[in-house]
Amino acid sequence: MLSITCTPLSSPSHTILNPNHNPLLGAAATSRPYFLPLKRRTCFTTRALLSSTKEFVLKDFNERRALKIISGLENFNKENIASVVTAADKGGATHVDIACDPELVKLAISLTSCPVCVSSVDPATFPAAVEAGALMVEIGNYDSFYEKGMVFTPEKILALTKETRRILPSVALSVTVPHTLSLPDQVKLAELLEQEGVDIIQTEGGKCSNPTKSGVMGLIEKATPTLAAAYSISRAVKIPVMCSSGLSAVTAPMAITAGAAGVGVGSAVNKLNDVVAMIAEVRSIASSLQTSFQICTPHEVEAQRQQEKAEGGRATSYY
Repeated sequence: MLSITCTPLSSPSHTILNPNHNPLLGAAATSRPYFLPLKRRTCFTTRALLSSTKEFVLKDFNERRALKIISGLENFNKENIASVVTAADKGGATHVDIACDPELVKLAISLTSCPVCVSSVDPATFPAAVEAGALMVEIGNYDSFYEKGMVFTPEKILALTKETRRILPSVALSVTVPHTLSLPDQVKLAELLEQEGVDIIQTEGGKCSNPTKSGVMGLIEKATPTLAAAYSISRAVKIPVMCSSGLSAVTAPMAITAGAAGVGVGSAVNKLNDVVAMIAEVRSIASSLQTSFQICTPHEVEAQRQQEKAEGGRATSYY
């Protein structure tokens, strides 16, 4: 089983957040030490809290060992979400991703010390979730919208990103690049998102894949679109890439090998019938990732990228 554990925010190695004051929303501090003027102390304290919190959230991504368990953007079933969050916590995940709802955030943080991410396509809903305790926001998890015939253009996603950054300039932000775009266009959008200050790029593609085989062959087929996107995008941006959608214990390690800094797993866990089965699945995925995390170190990945660059940008031929 993956040995990585989530460090609680109350740990001495991290700054404790006052439950009545969330610095991510830019509120002023409420107490003043005698040795600093109020204005100077407020600026210092807020910056320290923001830096410490964001570093904590992104640590596993920067170390290329993140495992995010996703309950679903439109899943508001508290019982199911509680099971998913519990499974993530006990199974060895590093992050959980839930629908953008303050009450669900409070439920999640009562069950895990892992950073809680909320997903939405409406930036206006993020502040309340952050106030409730979410430490990361995600523009994405579009799968449920595709079923309604909705698509997300690069222009729309960039607009959502800019609005989110305006509202929450210091919160860790992940943005999903739609699989409905061609690979070159996915890469181009990822580069633009990086310029906008996005912290993590997430890939997708599981919903568009229709495996023709069963068993292991089918699992590999299903993951092909998101693995291809992770490979291409990770070689075009410097920020971490999270490979998500259609992954399993079989294909999650392939994402790390492809260049991803972590994986996001949803239906393989949240569609199971009970928390025991969910925990077993998370542990299986975490265990399958352990070897990849050990082998694919950041140094080795960077060496591979430099070699490809020296060979004339070999990665671009895979578009």
